[in-house]
Amino acid sequence: MNKLVVIGLGLIGGSVSKGVGERGLARERIGVVRDAETARIAVELGVVDRACLSVDEICGELAADDLVFIAVPTLAVESILAKLKAPIAAGVAVTDGASVKGSVAEAAARVFGSVPPNLVLGHPIAGSEKSGVTAANADLYVDHRVILTPADTTDTLALARVTQLWQKLGAEVINMPIDEHDQVLGATSHLPHAIAYSLVDTLAHDIDNPNIFRYAAGGFRDFTRIASSDPVMWHDIMRANRDSVVASLELFMGNLQRLKTAVESDDGEYLLAMFSRAKQARDLYTQLGEPKLPKSKD
Repeated sequence: MNKLVVIGLGLIGGSVSKGVGERGLARERIGVVRDAETARIAVELGVVDRACLSVDEICGELAADDLVFIAVPTLAVESILAKLKAPIAAGVAVTDGASVKGSVAEAAARVFGSVPPNLVLGHPIAGSEKSGVTAANADLYVDHRVILTPADTTDTLALARVTQLWQKLGAEVINMPIDEHDQVLGATSHLPHAIAYSLVDTLAHDIDNPNIFRYAAGGFRDFTRIASSDPVMWHDIMRANRDSVVASLELFMGNLQRLKTAVESDDGEYLLAMFSRAKQARDLYTQLGEPKLPKSKD
């Protein structure tokens, strides 16, 4: 591509730009951020070639061989799309990295009247509990999956360019309907984050014991690592994917209640059967060689 414009230089956006730079995939990388200090750091670290504080500063210079990647919290995507509506040139491919696709499609429809053909909705299934431009990692997407959710009206050239971008960053790209994406990620990513946040909050604020974390073992640290993720981002995700998250929480709470009943009644048969099923499923998942479990993004 000629120019890559990344709006939002946190972990997700910064890693795309850094990966593109190290692989020589664009003639110029431009970052759009909210403050001058982040802009300075992004250029200093080589995450982008130049940075600006407004979408308006760069829209007028974009042409058909450029690509825009929107990497802001889910509920902020609509405001970015509104800023892109008037000045963006026809043929510029636009994509995003939001964790919820239904809400972004609805936002695009409110802004444009329908989802524009050059807008390719996507979601990289990769990340870290780290955040900010200093966390940018050129190899973040290597051996991870990226889900794209094209519509029948999506421009084939825009889809091909976005697909190629992710593939050159080392990712496996798969296409999926929007509803299926939000349901699957609601169960496999959004639910685990909700559980981790709730568990840490319970231990930190609801159990009156100052030593509660002092003696926590490695398993606790591994399980709750994702509770260190960006709270704003996950606030947006939970709200944007409300129906799927609630459905997954209800299933989990039902199973948790059955586990509680089994512990109370000393039902060893139920406990052993449930633990064995879970171990078998987790071991099979690992043996299949699937990409790493979805982490926080961001």
